[in-house]
Amino acid sequence: MTEKKVPMRKCVACGEMIGKKGALRIVRTPSGEIVLDKTGKMNGRGAYLCRDMNCFTTAKKGRKLERSLKCQISEEIYNKILEEIEKDE
Repeated sequence: MTEKKVPMRKCVACGEMIGKKGALRIVRTPSGEIVLDKTGKMNGRGAYLCRDMNCFTTAKKGRKLERSLKCQISEEIYNKILEEIEKDE
């Protein structure tokens, strides 16, 4: 029996390839809103981030999510991402 192929995504902070289920997806919807995508299927421009505190701080400090999503990200969104990461650890 063949194994299912695991979709891989690249973390915007560290550049490491991680499984889609193990990554946190942040989406800029067509209306311009920034949201966390827990389903992994929302429409819009997406960026993936490791569920790791080091990657979060690197992405925030280097504005890597903003560059990837091509828009400004508020502190409120960063706090939601931080809560999600802390919940997993």
